[in-house]
Amino acid sequence: MTTPLLQVKNLVKHFPVKGGLLSRVVDKVHAVDGVSFDMAAGETLGVVGESGCGKSTMGRSILRLIEPTSGEVWFEGKNVTAASKHELRALARDMQIIFQDPFASLNPRMTVGAIVGEALTIHKLAKTAREYEERIVHLLETVGLASDHMRRYPHEFSGGQRQRIGIARALAVSPKLIVCDEAVSALDVSIQAQVINLLEDLRSQFNLTYIFIAHDLSVVEHISHRVAVMYLGRIVEIASSRDLYTDPKHPYTEALLSAVPIPDPSVKRKRIPLQGDVPSPIRPPPGCHFHTRCPIAQKGLCDVQAPMLKPTGKGHWVACHLRS
Repeated sequence: MTTPLLQVKNLVKHFPVKGGLLSRVVDKVHAVDGVSFDMAAGETLGVVGESGCGKSTMGRSILRLIEPTSGEVWFEGKNVTAASKHELRALARDMQIIFQDPFASLNPRMTVGAIVGEALTIHKLAKTAREYEERIVHLLETVGLASDHMRRYPHEFSGGQRQRIGIARALAVSPKLIVCDEAVSALDVSIQAQVINLLEDLRSQFNLTYIFIAHDLSVVEHISHRVAVMYLGRIVEIASSRDLYTDPKHPYTEALLSAVPIPDPSVKRKRIPLQGDVPSPIRPPPGCHFHTRCPIAQKGLCDVQAPMLKPTGKGHWVACHLRS
């Protein structure tokens, strides 16, 4: 078996909740609650779930943009969670992120050339001014922008163009892993398709590995080799894209897929409505976090014991007591 490029082992991130006159810690938000998975080089893992389920926190904790509470992240055999600041700086060349909001993630006071070229300066990847400029022009053209765009400012571009600038910035250090943190959710549907096609082309061209975080299941289906479904900080199902969309096992996955619009009006799909609201991540339900909204939950089992991810087929894992 090939050694995984990325291994995430029981990753946990809890945010303290402070209160009172002395601002003492009175509770904690269970943002990520024991996430584990492996990824091979060149693979795209889609991560889906409702807002607030911990997708973005998980992605940023993997890169240590947010310090995890516990657990381990291994990248090419190196323990990212135990790395020093100096080691993290070196790892940053291999692990990058594309942020959700192209309007907020670019410094409005810097030209596009300075934004894309900043990493080249930090990591000393360009020896001369000419090489520096040539690298920036090449990166901009790679993502579908023109060379003269390097002297313009972010406010002069559309949302889709700004996200292309963010992609060029991530590519500047020739990374191996890129976390796409809802990279297309702020864009129009037509622009989303263009950016997804660009990301697919770049993955093939540079053998990139993506963690593609999104809440739109139809978007994730087209770009991902595998898909992980998250609910209240936990992965409840993980499978190949084809298996997950044709044969979902977890009741939560079934409910999410039943809500995806179908273009053909003649095709009927049974809608599976979920009861109630998503519980608070400050005090998640005991046992299976989904049992308060699950249509098949069994009292005395689902509300007591947390299910573990277990294999139900080749590469298909589900965390449910009642499904196999």
